[in-house]
Amino acid sequence: MSRFTGIWVPLVTPFHNGRIDFPALKAKACELIGAGVSGLATCATTGEPASLSEDEQLAVLDAVIEAVPGQPVVMGLCDNNMLSLLSRLKRIQERPIAGLLVTPPYYIRPSQAGLVEYFKSLADAASVPVIIYNIPYRTGVVMELETLRAIAQHERIVAIKDCGGNMALTMQLIADGDLDVLAGEDQQILSTLCLGGSGAIAASAHIRPDLFAQLPQLVNESRLGEAREIFYRLLPMIRRAFEEPNPGPVKAALAIMGQMRNELRSPMQAASVEMREALREELSRLDCV
Repeated sequence: MSRFTGIWVPLVTPFHNGRIDFPALKAKACELIGAGVSGLATCATTGEPASLSEDEQLAVLDAVIEAVPGQPVVMGLCDNNMLSLLSRLKRIQERPIAGLLVTPPYYIRPSQAGLVEYFKSLADAASVPVIIYNIPYRTGVVMELETLRAIAQHERIVAIKDCGGNMALTMQLIADGDLDVLAGEDQQILSTLCLGGSGAIAASAHIRPDLFAQLPQLVNESRLGEAREIFYRLLPMIRRAFEEPNPGPVKAALAIMGQMRNELRSPMQAASVEMREALREELSRLDCV
């Protein structure tokens, strides 16, 4: 049985005058779960983890677990130093998490054999399931099919967030059946589901999560016309959400909706005035404002 299915949301980290806005974070976590999403991911790319200290990252995780007790929460984990990675892993696993969302090591660009060793060493030390976060345009590392197949043989590596942009690889991973394949590019949610993928980890699902949450069920029930109707209703907003660096547009949209302040930590920048105007139009069309 798949362990990671449906729509998961990689939570933004709200700020207020440079500090984490925990009330806004908890309120958003509760709203998303109430709307029917399958789970939440903290300190993934959308959560600006590179701008957070290790203690701040753990505080975000603790706040979300407290806000939605008993609901599945995974934690993002990214490092290019194995000793540091394992030390952070130990602290994270003191919490009741559903899994880990792990990127390849960034900047150092290891070989394919190095990637296998990295993920297997991490999984050996893990006590929870591991989701591979394949995002080569951020890490500089392309994970080849045979590398992913080798990594997938580890019993605790069970899923992949697929941002690789290689549809042939996506289809082969789905056909192999060794990993739950979750779309990581939001415009590919419906196509991934229709090909047999398990779901998505989607930043744009912060907005109208109720509609996003319907997509996997509709596809599973072969109600493809209804799924297409919902997806194409969401698609203009999905596209807007990534026209400027993530999570700038998502945070701007949530600020327009009155859910948090439109604040990011430098060097990330808030969405442009033009973007905010375009988002307001899309939110109005989606009955969000």
